[in-house]
Amino acid sequence: MDLAAQIRSGLQRQGLPTPTLEWVQAVLPNRNPMPPLQALIATAKARLMVVDITNGTVLDASAPALPPNLSNMEVVETKLSRDVLVQVLDIDNLTKSKWEQVEELEAIARGEQTRGREMIRLPAAGEDDDEASYSSASTQALSSAPGGARGAMGASATPKNSTHRLVLQDCKGQKVHGLELHRIERIGIGTMNIGEKILLKKGATVARGMVLLEPTNCTILGGKVEAWQKAWFDNRLARLKETIESQGRDE
Repeated sequence: MDLAAQIRSGLQRQGLPTPTLEWVQAVLPNRNPMPPLQALIATAKARLMVVDITNGTVLDASAPALPPNLSNMEVVETKLSRDVLVQVLDIDNLTKSKWEQVEELEAIARGEQTRGREMIRLPAAGEDDDEASYSSASTQALSSAPGGARGAMGASATPKNSTHRLVLQDCKGQKVHGLELHRIERIGIGTMNIGEKILLKKGATVARGMVLLEPTNCTILGGKVEAWQKAWFDNRLARLKETIESQGRDE
């Protein structure tokens, strides 16, 4: 078995859809000797997390997709018959007012999040955690938290009783809403990226055109499509402010 085929098999063993041989060959490093196989598989997975999976050159034509009638609101309930890789196109916190969402996005843009009454500044791009002006207590909390400073702050900024609605897209370009039925820590404004990949597991419930997301029926794989992330952030902030101003005028 050649190297590209071995990498594809390694990705399949991790439950991921099979990429095309051409795509795998394109992401192989131009080195001699090549890195170990496990390192190449990890590199291919990381590259897969940051691409648009609707690009026909990325995944095999046989890659699992959502059923074509999944968004049909007349279907009371159905189950996914297999695992499906999707990417996040939008995220909305249904438990926060529009003004609270504006404040949250602006805090993220400044590199800040709040925890209780304490304001903590996240490290700026290119700045090490040690260079940021944390309090000693905050530094201890951040260093012990999973995912480092950004993961800790994003999680602490999202209350446990939050409910999020996502727009998800499969490799065929089909879109469906995902509703957080039970809290999933990784889902949140500031902790989940646009373009991030989620593996919806076989047996996940779809009710009235919406995938009901629970910790047991999906795996957050990570990743981000950089251009989508920036466009989403800018557009969402502008839309929220416009809606608030419009409501103010109507009053």
